[in-house]
Amino acid sequence: MKKWLIPLIIVVLVVFGVYRWAVSFNNTAVTYEANAETAWSNVESSYQRRNDLIGNLVKTVQGAADFERETLQEVIEARSRATSTTIDANNLSAAQLAEFQQAQSGLSSALSRLLVTVERYPELRANQNFLELQSQLEGTENRINVARDRYNEAVNTYDIHIKKFPNTILAGWFGFEEMPRYTADAGSEVAPDVNFDFD
Repeated sequence: MKKWLIPLIIVVLVVFGVYRWAVSFNNTAVTYEANAETAWSNVESSYQRRNDLIGNLVKTVQGAADFERETLQEVIEARSRATSTTIDANNLSAAQLAEFQQAQSGLSSALSRLLVTVERYPELRANQNFLELQSQLEGTENRINVARDRYNEAVNTYDIHIKKFPNTILAGWFGFEEMPRYTADAGSEVAPDVNFDFD
């Protein structure tokens, strides 16, 4: 056996091993990143459902005589801000996520004030359409929480994969960057005192 053949075989094996590692890393990172982007799309879809329900809720409330227009206007404006703040799932950044979260939080606050105000309007509390929309909104809020949790789980899986050594070396070469997580709204550690029972 020729002496140069052994080093050549070793080099070929090392190169092949590095190639297989790089391909495996890249394909797994692409899969995890796509899963996180899909999870984000599900978050946006859940918020879109809420925005649609709020639009119907506003129409129902507008029909009530002498309803407080200022409160209603706050919800309409907050909904407009929330629907105009969108994020490209392929280009998530912490700043964009914070802006989206702030807009959605503003809408949640305005909606809470609206629901508290409704307590003073017996005809709305007895309106079947309003009660149905309110029930759907409560269910949608639960879906939003589940969607945000699933997004964070998908991001966590992706981030761990690209940050583990030696994967972190390839992550820089292939352009994989850490994705932002959805965090709790400021002040959310204090439970809101909102009563949805109008009986």
